Amino acid sequence: MNELLDVIRSKKAVLFDLDGTLVDSMWMWYQIDVEYLGRFGLACPPDLQRNIEGMSFSETAVYFKETFGLPDSLDEIKQAWIDMSIEKYRTQVPLKKGAGRFLEFLKESGIQAGIATSNGRDMVDVVLDALKIRSYFQVVVTACQVAAGKPAPDIYRKVAEDLGVRPEDCIVFEDVPAGILAGKAAGMVVCAVEDAHSANVRQRKRELADYYLADYERLFVGEGLEGR
Repeated sequence: MNELLDVIRSKKAVLFDLDGTLVDSMWMWYQIDVEYLGRFGLACPPDLQRNIEGMSFSETAVYFKETFGLPDSLDEIKQAWIDMSIEKYRTQVPLKKGAGRFLEFLKESGIQAGIATSNGRDMVDVVLDALKIRSYFQVVVTACQVAAGKPAPDIYRKVAEDLGVRPEDCIVFEDVPAGILAGKAAGMVVCAVEDAHSANVRQRKRELADYYLADYERLFVGEGLEGR
């Protein structure tokens, strides 16, 4: 049994980010940003994703409205994103490689699982139902339910609290630096997950996290697994 799997077995709960961590969806959000800003004749800045990393759905809407001077209300901005993402989530977004097997392992091992996502609840529900994974999670929390989005620790602390476990009894899986920082600030062990969207900050992720995982299948074959 490899080291990371031993650590997971020693924990009472595994907490996941959603986009880019459990599901392969970050490509979709880039397309939506380009299309949405294009409606107003605006180009998508190359550093946009880095600037909004970790923000809640509502915080991101505020950022868009203030940064780009959009005429739409915050509710209109969020609804547009929901409408643009729903069908993609239903039909084009898969689980990350090996994620289904890992979730089944947690269930069989009696380890609780929770989601801590910056996404809006409407989209989260679509993902969980489309991929038939809702039953694996005892708690789902969105960043709109806490005072501050990632890298603040609020969302991970709330998931742990709702699960009835201590932070030190949790391990977090995350795909971007802001999420890794949130998990560490919450007092949890953090494993960074490879994602093509964040390949440009791979070294930063390695430095911040306790572990780095190429994909969830590697948990079961002992490859692609490293300490810091």
